[in-house]
Amino acid sequence: MKWYDPPVAFARWDPIRDLLIHQRLDRFAPDTAGWKPPVDLFETAEAYIVNAELPGLTRDDLRIDFHDSRLTISGIRRDVGAACEHYHRLERGHGSFSRTFQLPHPIEAEAIVADLRDGVLRVTCPKTTDVEQRRIFVT
Repeated sequence: MKWYDPPVAFARWDPIRDLLIHQRLDRFAPDTAGWKPPVDLFETAEAYIVNAELPGLTRDDLRIDFHDSRLTISGIRRDVGAACEHYHRLERGHGSFSRTFQLPHPIEAEAIVADLRDGVLRVTCPKTTDVEQRRIFVT
């Protein structure tokens, strides 16, 4: 032992805590794609269903594509806020976004439907045994 050993700080590492912190930061911090709307993806016996929160967006702001078992929802939210010199709080995401989901079961591309209602986009992807590709238009 030397005449002076610096004190050593010990901290217990909690990987779950670190993961939760990163998830919270990812939720609000824009990445290279702009922002990420929250999405629920679930499966029934007949289909995969995607619900995305997209308040303030119209059909013209969205694009939905299906190719190689991947569903991609993309779009843009324009900043409609008032012109100001200083924001006190800015939490709503603006700009472009893109979310892609790999669906494990073959989808009947011609039967995919998308509905935008009350700020929630619902995309229903029926399961099939055929593999197809198609662009989906929001109704």
